[in-house]
Amino acid sequence: MEPVRTCVGCRLRASRSELLRVVAQDSEVVIDDRATMPGRGAWLHPSPECFTLAIQRKAFGRSLRIANLSTADLQNRLNGKWTTDERLEMRPVND
Repeated sequence: MEPVRTCVGCRLRASRSELLRVVAQDSEVVIDDRATMPGRGAWLHPSPECFTLAIQRKAFGRSLRIANLSTADLQNRLNGKWTTDERLEMRPVND
């Protein structure tokens, strides 16, 4: 049986494989693709709708227990403004 987590945006429970784990790193919310980064994590559906709900509810700061977090990179990735390079690392698309 796969572990079940709760999305910080919509508050619906889903399997771990359906959600993205995010962590706070240097006052910025970053995606933990492998779910192995140290520290407190939060789970989010990979959709702009759940991201918007999480921002409105101030869920990232509360669940990660850090105030004044930047979510710009996470928002760009969820809105499709990221690409994968040949080393399989995520990087922003130059506009």
